[in-house]
Amino acid sequence: MQQTLQRLFRYKAWANDALLADLARLDAPAPRELAIKALAHTYVVDRIFAAHLRGHAHGHRAANPAVLPTLDELSGDIRASDREYVDYVAALDADALGESIDFVFTDGAAGRMSREEMLMHVITHGSGHRGQVSALMLLNGMPASKDGFTTYLHEAEGGTRRR
Repeated sequence: MQQTLQRLFRYKAWANDALLADLARLDAPAPRELAIKALAHTYVVDRIFAAHLRGHAHGHRAANPAVLPTLDELSGDIRASDREYVDYVAALDADALGESIDFVFTDGAAGRMSREEMLMHVITHGSGHRGQVSALMLLNGMPASKDGFTTYLHEAEGGTRRR
């Protein structure tokens, strides 16, 4: 599972990078703001779970930021967070993945998840919101970002995939 998680977090970074680059070309202000809201939410959740994984306080009172960042600010933050996750996952072993961690959700409810479950949540949560942003782009005359896992595999590992 650790190798799969490493691949998934490299994919997440690649997909986010592609989407952010495509989003920078979206000129329509209202859809751009909605896209920033969705991605800012994803970023906050990523940071909350990064803190949970390390047993640190995260300082977020909600899963959405009170003030929206600019696309440039958000892009830098997401890219730095993605690099941190790639490095974090690379350093884990099977025992660490299976360890359960107690934490508190932003609504005050108690939670307990294994590191593996938290990491899978971060992957699936981000994927869903990237899909929302791609839909916004389609609705505004732009092609959806080519951020599929199969596209990533054939681009990143082309030599082993007959490319």
